[in-house]
Order: sequence, then C-alpha cells, then structure tokens
Amino acid sequence: MNRISELEKKYALDALNNEFATSKNSIYNLKMEKAFSDVFGCNFSLGHVNGTATMHTALHALGVQPGEEVIVPPLTMSSTALCVLQNGSVPVFADVDRDTFNIDPKSIREKITSKTRAIITVALYGLAPDYDEILKICSEFNIALIEDNAECFLGYYKGKIVGSFGHFSSFSFQASKHISCGEGGMLTTDDEELANKARRFTSLGYAGVSASKGKITRNDIQDPNYARHVSLGYNYRMSEVQAAVMLGQIERIRELVGVRMEVAKLFDEAIEGQDLLTRQYCPEDYVNSYWSYSMILNSDNPGKDWYRFRDLFQENGGDGYYAAWMLSYFEPLFQTEIQHMKGVWQKYETGLCPVAEFLQPRMLQLKTNYWNLDEAKVQADILRKTIETF
Repeated sequence: MNRISELEKKYALDALNNEFATSKNSIYNLKMEKAFSDVFGCNFSLGHVNGTATMHTALHALGVQPGEEVIVPPLTMSSTALCVLQNGSVPVFADVDRDTFNIDPKSIREKITSKTRAIITVALYGLAPDYDEILKICSEFNIALIEDNAECFLGYYKGKIVGSFGHFSSFSFQASKHISCGEGGMLTTDDEELANKARRFTSLGYAGVSASKGKITRNDIQDPNYARHVSLGYNYRMSEVQAAVMLGQIERIRELVGVRMEVAKLFDEAIEGQDLLTRQYCPEDYVNSYWSYSMILNSDNPGKDWYRFRDLFQENGGDGYYAAWMLSYFEPLFQTEIQHMKGVWQKYETGLCPVAEFLQPRMLQLKTNYWNLDEAKVQADILRKTIETF
C-alpha cells in the first residue's frame, strides 16, 4: 500500500482547481473536521496549522493565565512544555511510570500547587496513560485535562477511544504521524463554549467564527462598520490543500493505523523469550496504536551499550532506531533560560524525575511505518539476529 493514495491526490487537486476562491475556501476544512469528529466520536474538531498550536489554543480557551502552572511529562517531545511557555505559563514536570513510560499519577499529585490549572498528558508512542487516576486528580483539584495524542490515533483505554477523556484533545499531522498532510494538527472537544473560544483563537479573534463556522463570508466582513477582532487570536488555521489531503487520510485511517499494529506484532514475536530488551508495557485493557515500537535496553552501561546494539543492528541490515528525546528540563533552553524564569520553582537537575532519567538513555524505538509488511518481516528477523549475537 502507499502512504499517500490516489484518493488524497484527487482531493488535493480538486482543492487546487478551486484556485483558493473565497467562495470555495474552507470546503475541505469543514469536511475534514466533520470526518475527524465522526471517527473520534466528539462534538467539535478544529483544524490547526500544527500540533503545538493546538495545545496553545487549548490553554488559552481554558483560561490558563500567565504565571499559572501546567503539569507535563519530561519524557516526550518538548512541544508539550513549550506550548505552556508560549501561553506565558509555567511548566511543572511530573515523573513517568517505569513500565508504560507515561506520566505517573502519583507524581502528578505530588507536583500540584495552588497555582496548578491544567495537566497535559501524553499518549506516548501510541499508548494511553492511566486516565482513571488522572481524572480523579483533575476532579479533586478542579484541574483541566488536555490530552496530547500526537502519537496516538485509534488507541483505546478500557474500551474508550483515546481523545475522549480531556477537556481538549490534541492531535498532530506532522509527517511521521499515523495520518499526515505534511504538517497540521487537530483539537477536539465536546464543550461548545470551549470550542467557540478555541475557534476564535485560531482565527485572529474574529467575531464571525464559531465552533461550527470556521469561515467568514464576504458579506460578513466587507462592511466599513464591521468589528473584526473581539478577542486575542492568532492565525493557526489549516490550509485548504492540507485539509484536502487530510480528508483522504482520515477516510483511510483504519488501514493506515492497522499496518503499524501488524508491524508491532512482528516485533513482539522477534523479542519473545529473551531478556535483553523489554517492550513498553501495554495493560490488558489498553490498545496501543504503535506510532513506534518502544523498548528499553536492559543494561547497566547504556551510554556504551545503546550505541553498540544500534551499530550491530545496522551492520546486520537494520534500519536503525529512534532515540528517546533528551528530557525536556535537560534541554539547553530550559537549563539556561527557563530555569531562571519567574515562577519556576523546580530545579532542573539530576534527580528531578528519577524514573524518566533512568529510562531515557536506555530507550529505543523501532519505526512501524512499513507500508510493505515483507520489509517489516525482514527487520524483525534482523532484530532477532542482533539480540542473539549481542
């Protein structure tokens, strides 16, 4: 199968043939948003320019103020913390679970202060966090929940689709994600008031837009007395061509996600019966959608063995593998600038999140986007061989 099919090309060409005429603009955006809502069972889906802008929009719509705190995990792409900074708020890092690699509810509870207004969870590598415990905390302390599901499409938690738990759920359409239009993102919610606020924020604060209306007509705006900007907003809207491609991807989403899940089964078989690698634990009542196949290398010397295993894997013909991101608070930006920002009370030093610090240098992720399963089978055999000879 192809990552981009004739369907996406057909829709994109149709959007181009419309020549961006005002009367025909947003046709594909509206179709795409409705299709996404239908798949994920939500009331409102709002297209965005990327999956970081989505979370900035969510924080603003929820009324999180500059100086207030948002709890995030450090073991993920730093965009999860950067959107908090973009909002003028303070990221507070909570540790992760040793087995699932996801944010740990016990650590969340320890990091709550009188200034905590939201939690951003991450469904890391395609696996949901422990929503039951996290939602208990949110209810107890009146804290908003934003799901960062950039890596999780069609994942499930105890029978419910990932994306149906938070006040907002954020998805990314960046090139490596399950479905993609090169860049882009989606923000979903069931709350109409929040959706209205979010839509205005993505559309320069225009008065004429709403949760279900992303476009302002010519008659709306071509009036000398028209008051355009009723609130603060940015131009976070998705382009029409991107929306056309994404509509095709949404219509093929089960096929595209299904391939990754089949690839993960091949890797499961390859590591069975050995103890060098331990895969990300998936509880029985979860469904992992496998943005990547994540494992830790069981080594007392990961600084050496991580590279030795990678080099041997590549020598055997393997495609290589992803490293885990540097923990966000160890990134130079956080060490040199954010550490000294007003309101930051955590010390960005070793020991802040000990489980994440243990896992990060040992983690390796195999890609799952093999559109030809025969190629994936070859990689699984190479993985098996590498384990045996390491």
